[in-house]
Amino acid sequence: MPSPATSSPATPFLGTITEVCIVTPSHVKTMDGLLRLGIGPFQVFDFTPATVSARRFRSEPGDFELRVCFAKQGDLVFEIMQPVGTGRSLMGEWLNERNNKEGIQHIAFDCQNIPMAERKREMQVRGFEPAMEGVWQGRKGTCTFCFFDTEASAGTVFESIEFSDDWEDPEHEWYPEPPQEK
Repeated sequence: MPSPATSSPATPFLGTITEVCIVTPSHVKTMDGLLRLGIGPFQVFDFTPATVSARRFRSEPGDFELRVCFAKQGDLVFEIMQPVGTGRSLMGEWLNERNNKEGIQHIAFDCQNIPMAERKREMQVRGFEPAMEGVWQGRKGTCTFCFFDTEASAGTVFESIEFSDDWEDPEHEWYPEPPQEK
């Protein structure tokens, strides 16, 4: 039986699930599988030193590089992440622990759109530190993202994402092609 300290839920603040992420050794294979299920098309981006600043990994400067793909399905975003290069990342660790087997590695919450600094403070009060974070540069504006070290307690990683009001997607590819105009 759980102790009283762990059986009482904390005040909720996570808000709405906005994104589900599959980590994979092959973004193309995963996109093809999701396309067969009617999910897509995908915007494909590269997260590199040129596109993501303030990269941190486990409280130290980060060197992660990722291929990141997004497809909207109603109000939910399906994300695919593939580690590239030799940089350390939660996604690379996850694949290594699972012998390169793809699967859902994290989910993202809007945290009721409170500022990112408050999200971090609230997660730290609850015992969860940032595990990986950065600032993605848009054509205009920025997107701050933070993955929290929740896997041991919650079975998966929780992420929070904050887009600036002036956000415009950076240059990207579409896979297999841009969406058709209706």
